[in-house]
Amino acid sequence: MNKSIVHTDHSALTYLFAKKDAKARLLRWVLLLQEFDFKVLDTKGAENLAADHLSRLENPHENVLDPKEINEKFPLETLSMVTFRGDHCT
Repeated sequence: MNKSIVHTDHSALTYLFAKKDAKARLLRWVLLLQEFDFKVLDTKGAENLAADHLSRLENPHENVLDPKEINEKFPLETLSMVTFRGDHCT
């Protein structure tokens, strides 16, 4: 498999892999991510042209639906319903 390169301005991600005494919760993430072959490069926001471009793309679905219309059609009575499935052999 080819090695992937991740360009990010999220310095905590770089810090995560460099830290040796991380908490158990963070170590689980490190172990999970070690299954993939990638390299993290710290690229500042203005220099990260791909991410900058993606953040400026227009959303073709923006303003397609009226939020008020969605809320009025949502069956509010279902919000208070609770169903339980479990073992009944106690």
